Amino acid sequence: MITLRGLTKRYGETVAVDGLTCDIKAGRVTGFLGPNGAGKSTTMRMILGLDHPTRGRALIAGLPYASLRRPLRAVGAMLDARAVHPARSGRTHLVAQARANGIPVRRVDEVLEAVGLAKAARRPAGTYSLGMSGRLGVAGALLGDPPVLVLDEPVNGLDPDGVRWIRRLVRNQAAEGRTVFLSSHLMSEMQLTADHLVVIGRGRLLSDTSMAEFLAAASPASARAVVPDPGERATLVRRLMAAEGVSVGTTESGELTVEGRTAAEIGDLAHHCRVRLHRLSDVRVSLEEAYMDLTARSVEYATGGSGSTAGTPGATVAQHQGEAP
Repeated sequence: MITLRGLTKRYGETVAVDGLTCDIKAGRVTGFLGPNGAGKSTTMRMILGLDHPTRGRALIAGLPYASLRRPLRAVGAMLDARAVHPARSGRTHLVAQARANGIPVRRVDEVLEAVGLAKAARRPAGTYSLGMSGRLGVAGALLGDPPVLVLDEPVNGLDPDGVRWIRRLVRNQAAEGRTVFLSSHLMSEMQLTADHLVVIGRGRLLSDTSMAEFLAAASPASARAVVPDPGERATLVRRLMAAEGVSVGTTESGELTVEGRTAAEIGDLAHHCRVRLHRLSDVRVSLEEAYMDLTARSVEYATGGSGSTAGTPGATVAQHQGEAP
């Protein structure tokens, strides 16, 4: 587990991270989100001992990174996929890391095979594409078979097959009981990958909650239903409209759009009324929509016409906290 308590980093008058407190728990993929300049990279660097907090603590399994005797056996990390000497081969780079951490050299070939770089292992790292560099970075993170993984933008430069591979990899790692802390700007991919979210803006915690709770909190109950029989459809609409706070619309195809009720509630009512349904589903905003709404006042670099309210004097940030089920 990664523990952050009051984690703060100042650079002169600039506060990059401001009193961040949360737990990155084992057994799940925790997505780390925030606008550019929000403090994500600084937070990850403090977790890994590359930056020293001005105040507060960042602990891995109860210890600061600097106290870990064999760091790669405790935590695997990738912060910069290009941080490799360009003249070294991918294999030589990993062998140096292995020997420095008491890891058998045979493990190098295992992780190179696992990330799909076995055939390119002896090529200079400077000839690698961005996607290949990312695979090498992930290989380095896996080298010590650590219980904790910290990955910053691991899908950068990967093709669709590579993106799916990363998704399967991190989910499998979490399923084995490891702690996975993952940042990405690809919201659609994060929605498919993460179980839990930590969102920051301007260095402060905005949300620490499960993916399901984050999305549910961003939109009211809403659902769509297809009732093939017109008479039964009219019956269901009447029963729905009789309830307070419910609005119902009907498309030309006969699909009902219901605001104020979940799919489960509509299904129960349809069963009670003996109404046959062909399709029933909740309507939720996407992670991108929910994220943009939450961070609108925390964008450091707003583009013209974006609708962002970043920089508004006295603006407050909505807080949403919760525990994963």
